Amino acid sequence: MARVVSVLFFLGCCAARNILPPDPVDAIVGKNVTFRTLLDKPAFLVIIWKFQSERILTLSPTSVNVNAPYEGRVSVDEQNGSLHLSALTKDDSGDYSVSVVAEDGSTEDGNIQLRVAESLVIRSSVAEAVEHNDTVVLTCTAIGSFQKFTWLNGTTPITVDGKRLVLKENDTSSQLTIAGVLRTDLPGPVYCTATNKVDTDKSAPFSLPVHYGPDPIALTPADVPRFVRAGADFNLTCSTRSSPAATITWYQNQTMLEIAGPVLPLSVVQRHPLWQHMSTYTCRAANAKTRRQVSSRGAPFSVIEPVLGVNMSGPSGVLMAGNSTANLSCRATAGTVMTRTWLKDGKPVVGGGRVTLAADGGSVMIAPLQKEDNGEYQCQFANPVSSQKASYKMVVIFGPEAVAVSGKSAVEVKDAVTLTCSAASVPPANFTWKFNGTLTDVKTATYVIGEAVYKNTGAYMCQAHNAVTGKTAMHTHNLSVKEEGTLQGVLSDGAIAGIIIGILVALGLAIGVILYCRQKVPVESPY
Repeated sequence: MARVVSVLFFLGCCAARNILPPDPVDAIVGKNVTFRTLLDKPAFLVIIWKFQSERILTLSPTSVNVNAPYEGRVSVDEQNGSLHLSALTKDDSGDYSVSVVAEDGSTEDGNIQLRVAESLVIRSSVAEAVEHNDTVVLTCTAIGSFQKFTWLNGTTPITVDGKRLVLKENDTSSQLTIAGVLRTDLPGPVYCTATNKVDTDKSAPFSLPVHYGPDPIALTPADVPRFVRAGADFNLTCSTRSSPAATITWYQNQTMLEIAGPVLPLSVVQRHPLWQHMSTYTCRAANAKTRRQVSSRGAPFSVIEPVLGVNMSGPSGVLMAGNSTANLSCRATAGTVMTRTWLKDGKPVVGGGRVTLAADGGSVMIAPLQKEDNGEYQCQFANPVSSQKASYKMVVIFGPEAVAVSGKSAVEVKDAVTLTCSAASVPPANFTWKFNGTLTDVKTATYVIGEAVYKNTGAYMCQAHNAVTGKTAMHTHNLSVKEEGTLQGVLSDGAIAGIIIGILVALGLAIGVILYCRQKVPVESPY
C-alpha cells in the first residue's frame, strides 16, 4: 500500500534553496505527508507556511496560528518548523512555500511541489458509449502490488461470463471488457477495489454515460376518438425512454407541425389550415447520440365545432284546421351540423301526404293543417361531439266535434244525478244546457241534480260552442225518473246478455256429450 511520505533533510549549507528537499513529492489520497526542514532549533521571529498564495499557518516562539480551512489537518514542529499535513485530497496538489525570519531580520525561503494521486484509478477506453454498438474497456490501475481486484456496480459485484464480459488482470491492474454494452451494464457508479495481505483500497466512483434509445413510443390516449370537439381540453402525448432525452416532432399526414416536445395540444392542431379534415397525427423521436429514430402509431381524428344556437321558427298567427298552412324552420348559429331530426310529441316526423320535409332537413311544411297536427314539434341538430334541440308548440283551431254526454239514463226519485258533457275542441268549447228545449242557467260541462223528482224526466241537450271557429255542436241525453224501488233487482242489459250467453254455452256442451256417448255405445245387429 501507499507509504507515508516523509521528506528528510540533513544538515548542510544554510542557503535558502537548501531548507526544503528537491521536488516533486508524490503522495496518495487519504494519507499523510510531512515536510521536514533542515533547521534545528533555529532562533527565529516567525515561520510562515503557504499553499500557493494562501497562508496555512504562522509559527512564533510563543504561538501557532492555523488558518481556518486547515484546522484539524495540519500541525507544525515548533523546534524546526516542519509541517505535517493529513487526510490528503487531490486538491492538496500544488506548490508549498516556507519563510523563516531570523532574529537578526534575515529571511530564508523554500519551495516544494506536492502531487497527490489516487491509489486506485479507473480509466475508460471511451468517454461515452452507445448501447449495442460500442465495446467498453475499463482499466483499474493500482499504486503498489495487489493480489486481488474486485469490480462493483454500486454495491453489487460485477459478474463476468467470459464472452460479453471479460476480465484480464495482473499484479497492478485489472481490465474489464464489455462488448456490445447495454444500458443495464453500467448504471453506476462503478468502483474498483484492490486487496493484498495488509491492506484494501477502493477507487473513487466512476460513471460512464451509455446512450440508448429511443425505445418504441407510447402514444396516449390509447383510444383516440375519431371526432374531437373544437376548443376541448385534448392533447396527444408521446413518451419514450431515451438517453439523452429524445427530440420529438409532430406530423399531420406526414407534414411536420410547428411544435416540438412530447405534447401536441389541440390548440396547435386548430392553427393548421386542415384542422377540420380527417387527418392522421404521428410523432417521431430522434436521439442525436445514437442516431436512431422511431415513429409512433398513427392517430386519425377530425376536429369539429359544436352545434350552437339552435332555434326554431313557426307561424305566429291563428291556424285553422282545414284552411291554414304551417312552415316550421330550424337553424343553428354556429357549428357543423351533420344530422337533422324532426320530432312531434317525441316521435319522428315522417314526410309524405300533407307533410313535406326540406331536402336539407332544415324545415317542415304541413298543408293543410288538421286537428291531429296539434302538439310540440322539436328539431334536433347534431354532430359527433354535440347536440342541441329547439321546440315549437303548434296550436291548430278546430271543433267542437264528437260531443257526448255521460250519465245514468234512469234513476229513482231522490237519487243524485250528474251528467257530463265532453267535446273535442281547440280552444276548449263553452257549454250550455237545455232541458226539454228550454235553456237552463247551467254553463259548465256538468249538469247536477241533487235529488231527482218525477219532473226531472226529459231530454237534456248539451250545446258545445267554439268562440274562434264560431261552430256549435250538440248532443241530447234522455233521463227517466222512476218510483223508489222500481229499479232494484232489475238486471241491466249487459247482465241479461251475459245470462243468455251462459245458457247457450251450457246447452251446447250438453248436446256435445250426448253425441260423444252415442258414438261409443255399439249398435246391436237385428240379425
